[in-house]
Amino acid sequence: MIEAIGLTLRLALLTTTLLLCVSIPLAVWIVFTRSPLRPLVEALTSLPLLLPPTVLGFYLLIFLGPRTALGRAWIALAGHTLAFSFSGLVVGSVIYSLPFTVQPLVAGFSGIDPALLDQAKLLGGSRLRLLTRVLLPLSAPSLNAAAILSFMHTVGEFGVVLMIGGNIPGATRTLSILIYDQVQDFAYTQANRTALFLVFISLAALLLLYSQRRRAFGEVHRG
Repeated sequence: MIEAIGLTLRLALLTTTLLLCVSIPLAVWIVFTRSPLRPLVEALTSLPLLLPPTVLGFYLLIFLGPRTALGRAWIALAGHTLAFSFSGLVVGSVIYSLPFTVQPLVAGFSGIDPALLDQAKLLGGSRLRLLTRVLLPLSAPSLNAAAILSFMHTVGEFGVVLMIGGNIPGATRTLSILIYDQVQDFAYTQANRTALFLVFISLAALLLLYSQRRRAFGEVHRG
């Protein structure tokens, strides 16, 4: 179990970091663009919410395999396939958890008064300064929510992880896969222990999320 915990937390931390790097500029573009492509981009980023994990996992397995240009390029670079590897889990987790990062950020950025951005632009603020000094500080609760939701969603993944990574101890066996194995082996005591651990960290994450939201709500009303 300790090995699966370490692997799961490493996967969730790396996935969350990559998602924030990708989702922040993407959310900024979605909120402020006038491009006619915006509905298509929003639909694509939200698609993992509707697709069954097995469908998404199947297509990722195909695209990451040695028969595609991406798969062959990765094999030439790393010496192994993306499929059934930790790197493949990271790629699949980033795609699968993308909506849980983008949507809170879009909501946070959309709630900022445009007049504040106009004033910052008049003062000569660059796009980077607008992002780091205005958008991110004012939408800190949404940023925290995006990080917590993407982290916990990755921790609890099952279908996509199983399809892409299989069940390789120490490499792709996460906590959700471990519970599945324990139930298959009728090891209900161990499965209960693993499941309770996931319940505990999920509840702790939600308590953190809602306490921060309530604190932010109180600060707004006091202001």
